[in-house]
Amino acid sequence: MNQRELEIQELPFPRGVLESPQVETVRKAYKALGKDPARYRGSAEALLRRIVAGKSFPQINAVVDVINLVSVESRLPIGLYDVAHVVGDIIFRAGRAGETYKGIGKYDLNLEGLPLFADDQGPHGSATSDSERTMVTSKTAEILGVIISFGGPEGLDRWTQRMSALLMEHAGAQNVETRVVK
Repeated sequence: MNQRELEIQELPFPRGVLESPQVETVRKAYKALGKDPARYRGSAEALLRRIVAGKSFPQINAVVDVINLVSVESRLPIGLYDVAHVVGDIIFRAGRAGETYKGIGKYDLNLEGLPLFADDQGPHGSATSDSERTMVTSKTAEILGVIISFGGPEGLDRWTQRMSALLMEHAGAQNVETRVVK
């Protein structure tokens, strides 16, 4: 994580990372859904902005740290969920009027127009911030990590493999399954 921070901060123009095609595609998706991408940022962009500003990665636990690292490297938002707190099937859709949840370490997030994941109990994750309800903690035994690409599947195999390898190496992950869904 420290190495990635330094690589970005030592670029001749560090803010250039915020203009990557992946970040731009997320911004365009938000705008198409009616969300202001300057007010609601994809999680990868938020992490990149933090690093460009000279702040370190937030250090939460090995699993979350790996996800944040891969998000910065890929420039893509990644949702991370404790499977024990997911109820039923998960769908990906736009947030509806009046939908909110408490984002991790945040306020109640206005989900209207945000691309989000919902289960039988309602929304629990978005490309901006995941919910406290399904967040990964030290007691989590099984996770679901979802790399969100509005630009299509190109490169996703690389990033799922990177995420899997780092989770096995640094978080003791076992029985890792990956799948690219179009």
